[in-house]
Amino acid sequence: MWTPKQRKGRFAHAQKRSFSGALGLAGRIPGCRGSSRGSKRERRRRPPTPKHGAGGGEGNPAHLHAMTQAPPGHALHAAGRSSSDAPPRPFPSSSHLKTPQKVSSLPGLHLPPLPATCGLRRAERSDAREKPGQRTRKSGKRRAPLPFRSSASPPATFHFRFRLGAVRGASAALLVASMETLPEDALLAVLVLVPARDLVLCCRLVCSLWRGLVDLPSLWRLKCQREGYRPEPLDSHVPDWRDFYFLCSLKKNLIKNPWAEEGFEHWQKELNGGSGWKIEQLPGDHGRNFPLPHVQKYFVTSYGSCMKRQLITLRDEGYCDQLMDDVRPDIVVSDWYAARFDCGCQYQICVRLLSKDYIVLQEFLPEKVEIEQWSDAEWRKVSYTFHNYPPGVRHVLFSHGGQDTQFWDGWYGVRVTNSSLTLGPQVAD
Repeated sequence: MWTPKQRKGRFAHAQKRSFSGALGLAGRIPGCRGSSRGSKRERRRRPPTPKHGAGGGEGNPAHLHAMTQAPPGHALHAAGRSSSDAPPRPFPSSSHLKTPQKVSSLPGLHLPPLPATCGLRRAERSDAREKPGQRTRKSGKRRAPLPFRSSASPPATFHFRFRLGAVRGASAALLVASMETLPEDALLAVLVLVPARDLVLCCRLVCSLWRGLVDLPSLWRLKCQREGYRPEPLDSHVPDWRDFYFLCSLKKNLIKNPWAEEGFEHWQKELNGGSGWKIEQLPGDHGRNFPLPHVQKYFVTSYGSCMKRQLITLRDEGYCDQLMDDVRPDIVVSDWYAARFDCGCQYQICVRLLSKDYIVLQEFLPEKVEIEQWSDAEWRKVSYTFHNYPPGVRHVLFSHGGQDTQFWDGWYGVRVTNSSLTLGPQVAD
């Protein structure tokens, strides 16, 4: 049983602890004595209290910081330290404000005077450390007095800034929404201006809507009209406008050095009988001018058999294997030949379509053309088109030549120039 004296002592001790906890002094402020000791278990968990002058007491920076954080009218100021002696509270950042308003207008907040260089840029703040009349570190010129140098400082105002990633995300979402709401005619007008390779490799992979637009025949028909690619004849039916566009864009003469401007470069002499091959200038002895003005030279044979050839690899020219197997464009071959007026000659041409292993899949081998002596010496053209050939064509072998029929020493044989081999789009009859 407790005696009355013991009950009175326990009641006073409990009242002292409750009063200290109400003031916020029990275990919250370093250096406060009395009821902040706690139990033995709490003392084991807490770190040791620093000694006076090092971590606790009135000289402790944490003690000063806690006193400065106490609002005006707190019991801490009534304990012997006023709010005027404490250092000023740092004003809050703009992230705690919901609306852009002046900080000086917030209730219960007292701010110190704002420094004169608060609203200046970094370079201006660095120059502001120097006194007026001194030379600056960068320019070396004497500095004029800075604005807002008076004791009356302008009121502090906070401005909000949006994150750049959020702005970009919003603009991207608006862009996607605007592209989806555009009509198909407007999208087609834009896609027509995109290069064909980018349409197939990039734009077609964006979404299902764009894939459907890129696969439309009307888009590729508009691109053909824009580039000037037209079928011949104009009223003929085109099975696939996309294949038609790519074949027209790749169309060129695959025979290199066709009119002897580079000598015998890119040509391989298969037969070099008689006096051998020779290059002469148009029109030549007892000859005629060529119908095309850009052709100025020709190859001429001798009294023995002369043949030369050129091998074309289609993949090196931009025609992939899938295009040659699925589309199988028309292969058009042409050549020009002529004879001298005073001597007869023979002309021969052979074109073979070869597989990957150089197996002959199809060939054009007409009979030899013989021109008699005292002819008109006009230039003649021979042409042939490979149509519906078997798949697997990877190379084309072109060869031509001939000889004269009088067996005269020199170069009196057939003349050849302006050879051509092109791959064109397939147009339905």
